[in-house]
Amino acid sequence: MSGNKKNKLFKSGIFGLVVADALGVPYEFTSRSFCEMNPMDDMIGFRTYNQEPGTWSDDSSLALATVDGLTYSLNSNKDKIGEEGSDLEILEIIDYEDIMEKFSSWFFDAEYTPHGNVFDYGGTTASGIYNFKDGCEAILSGGVSSSDNGNGSLMRILPIAYFIYFLSQKYSFSMDDQMKAIHNLSSLTHRHRRSQMACGIYVLIAIELLKNAYEDGNKLGLDELIENGIELAKEYYCNKKGFKKELPHFERILCGETKTLPKNYVRGRGYVVASLEASLWCLLNNDSYKETALAAVNLGEDTDTTAAIAGGLAGIYYGYDDIPEHWLEQIAKFDYIDELIDDFANSL
Repeated sequence: MSGNKKNKLFKSGIFGLVVADALGVPYEFTSRSFCEMNPMDDMIGFRTYNQEPGTWSDDSSLALATVDGLTYSLNSNKDKIGEEGSDLEILEIIDYEDIMEKFSSWFFDAEYTPHGNVFDYGGTTASGIYNFKDGCEAILSGGVSSSDNGNGSLMRILPIAYFIYFLSQKYSFSMDDQMKAIHNLSSLTHRHRRSQMACGIYVLIAIELLKNAYEDGNKLGLDELIENGIELAKEYYCNKKGFKKELPHFERILCGETKTLPKNYVRGRGYVVASLEASLWCLLNNDSYKETALAAVNLGEDTDTTAAIAGGLAGIYYGYDDIPEHWLEQIAKFDYIDELIDDFANSL
């Protein structure tokens, strides 16, 4: 795959996340019944936060800060990366302290925002950032109680799928190393096992989608790719003592029941398991990026985050060209996002 095509694959997922996030911002906290009576069918603005069309929220801000942080990690730790084909310790390369500094710059100084202000954030995320600024180690900053299982780490975790997948093209590393890197990234704000596990399942699915898009050979359908990612997650988590007690919370996902759930069983809530399930349901029951993103918004409630989580995966699978052009044209700071993505892709 040429450099341009590779960079386009990066744009497909990251812009897929950002565009869907912006689509959901005006409908955030809207009820399911309202959405059914007034379904979202195009990019609009105002309503919940009185923001212009194309305005993205904390979901995208933190994902972009993660992109920037992972780029910095690669560029500043070149001495720890050996010759192509050698073993690699991912945990030694990711600078979690720097990523948390970037999260702090977003929260306190409105960096990585569309219009220079922070208009939306989650309580658990804020607590993690405050803990870090008070001197806590980055990967120990996140909340560990069951009430800290919002979707605030899941919504920003997608960039590490690119990081892991493209490094795996050149270097060897263990599954444990890969999964610990994902869990640590979640732990910056959400350190409970359940949030870590949701991020792990999501990233393994994203890696399957990236592999399908990037590598030559027979292409698989979306259902099979999601199933493959879930099977890898089951194989890993069922053998990890610390995660076994969390397995029942993901039963419908791990047993492959998500696609056939009646819509009234699916909730676009802020709870991490519900967010993951709703996002996968939207993916599995629609046939394009546009349909998937709109379906996520029209579930109501935490509309921007459900859409962002689903939109990142839909972007990878359907491709950048399937994202409606007139939606992309409305995205705030498009060129800024584009440059961050190019820098990330080129660093890998």
